[in-house]
Amino acid sequence: MVIFIFAAMFSLPSCEDVLDIEPTDRFADNIVWNDVAYIEPYISQTYRNIPNGLTYRLLNLSHLVDDAISYKSWAQDIQQGKLTPSSKIDVLQYWTWKNTWHWNVQVNVSYWKPIKLANVFMVNFKRENLTDFDPATLDRMEGEMRTIRAYSYLRLIDIYGGVPLIKKPFTLDDNFNVPRNTYDEVMTFVLNELKLAIPLLPKKDEYASNLKGHLTKGAAMAIKARALLHYASPLHNTGNDLARWQAAADAAKAVIDLHQYSLFPDYHAMFLYDNIFNSEMIWQRPYRNENGAYMQFSFPELSSWPNGYHGYGQVRPVQNLVDAYETTNGLLPKDDPAYDPQNPYVNRDPRFYATLLHDGMFWKGREVESFIKGEEGVTAGLDSPEAPTAPWCASQTSYYSWKFTDTTVVKPGTSGVKTGNAPWTWIRYAEVLLNYAEANYFLGNEDVAREYVNMVRSRPGVSMPDITESGEALLQRIMHERRIELVFEEQRWFDIRRWKTAPQVMNVPIKKMTVKKYLDGHKTYEVGTLFDAKFEDKDYLFPIPQAEIEKNAALVQNPGYK
Repeated sequence: MVIFIFAAMFSLPSCEDVLDIEPTDRFADNIVWNDVAYIEPYISQTYRNIPNGLTYRLLNLSHLVDDAISYKSWAQDIQQGKLTPSSKIDVLQYWTWKNTWHWNVQVNVSYWKPIKLANVFMVNFKRENLTDFDPATLDRMEGEMRTIRAYSYLRLIDIYGGVPLIKKPFTLDDNFNVPRNTYDEVMTFVLNELKLAIPLLPKKDEYASNLKGHLTKGAAMAIKARALLHYASPLHNTGNDLARWQAAADAAKAVIDLHQYSLFPDYHAMFLYDNIFNSEMIWQRPYRNENGAYMQFSFPELSSWPNGYHGYGQVRPVQNLVDAYETTNGLLPKDDPAYDPQNPYVNRDPRFYATLLHDGMFWKGREVESFIKGEEGVTAGLDSPEAPTAPWCASQTSYYSWKFTDTTVVKPGTSGVKTGNAPWTWIRYAEVLLNYAEANYFLGNEDVAREYVNMVRSRPGVSMPDITESGEALLQRIMHERRIELVFEEQRWFDIRRWKTAPQVMNVPIKKMTVKKYLDGHKTYEVGTLFDAKFEDKDYLFPIPQAEIEKNAALVQNPGYK
């Protein structure tokens, strides 16, 4: 990876969302770094370059686990253990410095870019040149950029293991062949950056309205809590050092004790643009819907909705996930005597209905129709692979996602009409509660663990029965609750690796539902296999792209990849 110092290219802030400031002019470094009016847009541009799960048609790490498949065949190849250092994996190539197309605009997908921008900032941001400006503003700016750098490094080491720890921009005199630091070394740097950043950042309620979406004290603390939880987990804590679990618990509790956050009363609506920055959201990436500025749209409706609703059906939940949603009795369907496999969608966890679309669900003025013909004379469903409208966009699992989407959108993707424009949620309060529960379980505080899991399960609009298990059964409930509560938020890919449960959950058939309708109106429901997932030890990490290995002789490939 090569990073050069460059001239900043930004315009003065004038719009309501400073994360979406467009660079239009060029200014010399000595102007940019001596005036906060120019530094602010630089920081905003750094935010815009942090990869997120809405970057490209909702294609993210959630499609590489046992929750969903992608419309991209190479993503299904990864689920089958076929990832190699030479694989073309497009938007999920978080190492290679490149842009990819998000509809008609190119967006960054590499975590090295925000690191580069943060490194440039840290070298050029001199308080002695900014003595005319409010010290609190300077504190906040430094805190934000340190946190962005820490977050980006955390993502890199969770995906690739140890990476080169680069803290300043390269110059032409530098040796570009930089070896990898260890996971522990980079994690130590991440935690130290957050330690420096947290005192500099204001709390959520201390931010000006034009800075919404910027990192707060609570956000940096929540990132620290996540980092410490990952560091304490079995993948990285082979000796089960309880001090690591205590640090994770303490960090999560510190966020809780801020009393700045609470669970939002509507599980579906909390992700929508109309509820942006609500009480549950700790850090979000906002998008704007103004003046047809295409690159500001997130387009979750067009990406997710069924073909019969003018969507592309690119998020395709699988039966494995559907089977993980409990019945309202608090049992998995397979364990509930009241469950009827020929009437499979009744009396399920309310989050099931708030997240997934299934055949027969009344939605946007009609029933979802993912059924196919059971016999000649039947007209196939409007949302099926046999539909008259865009059957190539239909999900082969019979399920679709409507998480992050706004049902007031009429025809997604049509020029001049409303798009839902959901923000991406990087971290929210429910995760912090579950982090605290998990850390307390490993510390032996099972009562606390149950209490905090049940806080999430009893959230308004969900109200699932309390869990009462203990021992290993309690751990399984904690893991299960994270899967359901945080589905499609890019958590499970990391969770099943840090828990070291991936060999169990990813060496299974990935399943679909086939719904058939007959002339007399009745339907049948048959579970089948799409393909067999495969997970080997090498799959705990992504490979470093072969092209990067060839450019940097000091890089060593991850084990198991050739």
